[in-house]
Amino acid sequence: MPKLGVLTFHRCINYGSFWQARCLIDGLRSLGADPVILDHHSSRVRRAEWRCAFQPLLPARTMASDLPLYSAKIRRFADACRSFPLSRAFELDDPVDLETYESIVVGSDEVWNLRHPWYGGCQLFYGEGLRAQRIVSYAATFGSLTASRGLDRYWADKLQRFDAISVRDENSKGIVESTLGREAALVLDPCLLFPEAIAATRHDAAAAPYVAVYGHSFPRWFQVAVRFWARSRSLPLVSIGYRNDWADAQWIDAGPYEFAGFIADAQAVVTNFFHGCVFSLLNEKPFACVLSDYRSNKVCDLAQTTGAERHLVTEETPQATYATILEEAVEPAIADRLVKLRLQSKGYLDNVLG
Repeated sequence: MPKLGVLTFHRCINYGSFWQARCLIDGLRSLGADPVILDHHSSRVRRAEWRCAFQPLLPARTMASDLPLYSAKIRRFADACRSFPLSRAFELDDPVDLETYESIVVGSDEVWNLRHPWYGGCQLFYGEGLRAQRIVSYAATFGSLTASRGLDRYWADKLQRFDAISVRDENSKGIVESTLGREAALVLDPCLLFPEAIAATRHDAAAAPYVAVYGHSFPRWFQVAVRFWARSRSLPLVSIGYRNDWADAQWIDAGPYEFAGFIADAQAVVTNFFHGCVFSLLNEKPFACVLSDYRSNKVCDLAQTTGAERHLVTEETPQATYATILEEAVEPAIADRLVKLRLQSKGYLDNVLG
């Protein structure tokens, strides 16, 4: 069987990063491939990951009592990542030990985001140093790099080596097509394309209903609106992965498998993260999302692509709207769009991987 490598952010201490890697690997297997994740290592990146994991709310410092909880969360991610099929280890910034593959899939994640705080500017994700007969991307994104700024010719020339390009948002599609002058397929995040691994996660149903809070640094007006709605329905707000003092309870040390079950069992979801929206959609959960500067591109495009625009709220959103989007079932039209997008996304993979 041809050797297939997947290059992504597989060691990020982030629920979305873990699950999109897990789902892409399992999904490629379902298509008859035998993929491995390219196991890049970097002491620089590891230090940055741990700093962010222990101090996610900077400039606000983590309280001392939370540090053991964030430490336990890191250990759970490390344990979960041991399930990945990995290549021989190599250095991220000097990949001389990287093996040769028939094909390499770059993505999913912000692999081309030059503004990423520690992966930004890493040439490997732009194809430099990859040894393969064929290099393609799947659901790659430029993240917070906007289409209006374009892409410097230095980086665009590196992407020209890719045999096929797919992205997961219109912003990234615009950057590729305007800068490289070639088509970029729009495809689904692997969690939405291959949700079987998430659905198979075992979890115990909660004894009482709750609302999942996923994200951090929410604006004050959003906190007030969500709390007003939740209290009027006698629903506790439970924050996962991060401390949100405005929530009623905290589950900081949850690992990626606990996260999947937690969202699946929630009554509704409030978030400002991309994968908060993704997991709400795949579980057909009512949800409300507020945009953040860093994630606005990909969240807005996800909502537009799936038809979930009404779930994005602003400071001007009436309080009555929260009751609508957090209590009513997700629109059937969203499921219909996802069916079409899954066909389109699998068609791309079938084409590029033969």
